[in-house]
Amino acid sequence: MATNKRQRQKQAQQARRAYIQAQQRRAQKRRKALAGVALLLVMGLVVGAFASTGGRDEEPDAAPKGPDCSPVAGKSTFPAPPPDTIDKAKTYRAVVQTDVGTFTIDLDDEKAPKTVNNFVFLARNQFYDCVPFHRVIPGFVVQGGDGEKGTGSGGPGYTIPDELPAAGPYPEGGLAMANTGQPNSGGSQFFIVTGPQGMGLQPQYSLFGMVTEGFDVVKKIEADGTPGMEGEPKVVHKMLKVTITES
Repeated sequence: MATNKRQRQKQAQQARRAYIQAQQRRAQKRRKALAGVALLLVMGLVVGAFASTGGRDEEPDAAPKGPDCSPVAGKSTFPAPPPDTIDKAKTYRAVVQTDVGTFTIDLDDEKAPKTVNNFVFLARNQFYDCVPFHRVIPGFVVQGGDGEKGTGSGGPGYTIPDELPAAGPYPEGGLAMANTGQPNSGGSQFFIVTGPQGMGLQPQYSLFGMVTEGFDVVKKIEADGTPGMEGEPKVVHKMLKVTITES
C-alpha cells in the first residue's frame, strides 16, 4: 500500500509539473506572438512614415516666430474713436511680445474703461504689431504705440477723453496713456513707468493698467534708453505683437 501511495504521489507531482510546464510553454508562445504583432506594427509605422516623407528625414518643427517686422509701423489710421465693445463684466489682459521677451499687462477697465476699450481695439486691429519703443528714458518711462509713424509724432487718427487717476504717485510698472500736454489728446501712444521720475508725474495721464508679469523684460528695454527728455534709444526695441485675452 505504501508503495502504491508513493507512486500516486509521484504521479501527481509529475502531473503538476507537466501542467506547469504546459502553462509556461503557452505563456511563452503568447509572448512571442505578441512580440511579433508589435514588431509588425512598428514596421508598418516606419514604412508609413517613410512613404509619407518620400524617404526624406523630417525637419523638426521650427520655433514659433513673430510677424515680419520690416518695415515697422506705417499702419493705416482710423476716422473716429472705436465704439464701446469691451464687456465690463470681464477682465482684460495684454500679452506684449517684444524682440527681447514677453510681458503681460492687466488692464483696468473699471477705472479707465474708455482708455482700455481703445487699447483693446487698437491691439486687436494689429496697430501695435511691429511698432518700436521710440522714447526710452532710464528711471522714467518706456514709451511706444505710434503705429502710424513709429517716431512719436503719429497716432491712430483720433483722440480720446482723459480718465485721470487720483492725485498720488504713479506705480512702477503702471501703464498710462501719453498725450500732447493738452486735455483729451491721447490716442495710441502709451508709456510704462520704470522708475522714480515716472512715479513722480502729476496725474495728467490716464492710468489704465499694470505690468504684472515680465517687468524684467521692460527693464531690458529701459537699459538701452538714454537720459534726457528726448530719450532716443541706443538700441531700438519693438513690440512684435500685442495679444488681448479676456476672462
